[in-house]
Amino acid sequence: MAGEIVYVAKIRVERDRGPLRRAWLPAETQPILFGVHSEVARHYKIDPAAVEPHATTLDYVVAAAAG
Repeated sequence: MAGEIVYVAKIRVERDRGPLRRAWLPAETQPILFGVHSEVARHYKIDPAAVEPHATTLDYVVAAAAG
């Protein structure tokens, strides 16, 4: 499938602290926060009460695939 490249995603991701990440995405005026919550936090041995809950990158992938 050769052809002209029509889109290159320009995204910047920075680690804030612990599992918290900030991602600057095209068409968004504010960074998107990624983190952990509930079962995901426990899986990574993080106390869910010790971190502010945010959607995980996996949550965004699942939502994108479902949309």
